[in-house]
Amino acid sequence: MTAARAVVAWWFAPQPATRLAALRLVIGLYAIVDLAVRLPILLHYAEMPASEFRPVGVVALALDAPLPAWVAQSEVWWTLALALAFTAGVAYRVVAPLFALHLLWTLTYRNCWGMVFHTENLPVIHVAILACAPAADAWSIDAWRRGRRGVAPPPPEGHADGRHGWAIRAICAVTAVTYVLAGVAKLRLAGVDWIDGAQLRDQIAYDNLRRVVYGLSPSALATPLLGAPWVFTALAALTMVVELGAPLALVHRRIAAAWCALAWGFHAGVLALMHIAFPYPLLGVAYASFCRIERPVGWCGRQLARGARAVNRMLRGHSRP
Repeated sequence: MTAARAVVAWWFAPQPATRLAALRLVIGLYAIVDLAVRLPILLHYAEMPASEFRPVGVVALALDAPLPAWVAQSEVWWTLALALAFTAGVAYRVVAPLFALHLLWTLTYRNCWGMVFHTENLPVIHVAILACAPAADAWSIDAWRRGRRGVAPPPPEGHADGRHGWAIRAICAVTAVTYVLAGVAKLRLAGVDWIDGAQLRDQIAYDNLRRVVYGLSPSALATPLLGAPWVFTALAALTMVVELGAPLALVHRRIAAAWCALAWGFHAGVLALMHIAFPYPLLGVAYASFCRIERPVGWCGRQLARGARAVNRMLRGHSRP
């Protein structure tokens, strides 16, 4: 019972409302940019031949043939609109669950047309957790409206509540679990022999050779390193430390900071050696829940507000006769 109480106390430890709101802003902004950048591709899938449609995930539960093009394209636009409302915190109790469901459907539908991109799983799960939490209690349109009506003013800076803590813990835990699963998959595939680095070296060599065959530029860093097998032994061991050691990031804030730095370095290494980018961790969004993200987000908000006030004063000055 003591252990159970300790787990419950850790899971529901009070966290600032602004920290959860900052996660909503950062993850929501990532979703907006990701959808906007890939908008032409997402719209194009709706016009591909039906013979290339291979339903997976939730789409496989509902469809055995592709949607009409106008329906699929409308879904993409609707998801982007919900992403904007989710990030701004408008009608959050309704909008957030809708956005989580539509984001899951839109990205799953995209994966029905070829390769399945597992890199999209983590942001979708993070959005789903935020959709179940009071992530619009601060720094949102809803909080601003409640404050104006005098119903419930936005929580002050540093205000902590257990209602906000569980969602932050859940996002951290899910992130750690994804790395552990990746490490277990490597060990299931090659056993402990994976740690000697030979398989990692062969994979990087194959990937760069394939790029050359298809007329693409290989990694400038990988080619000279392939002649030093010990480097890949060290990299393979470090990969296991990052992936299987991910749960340690849940123990203490300083351990979490060290693990986040190593995990980010791992993805930077994959980009440098194989030209494969994982935007969500590379941009740091995947690790935002492990730090006091409300501080940089709050600073950016204050600077934007200061700039807006300066522009407003300037416009008023120009409008005077």
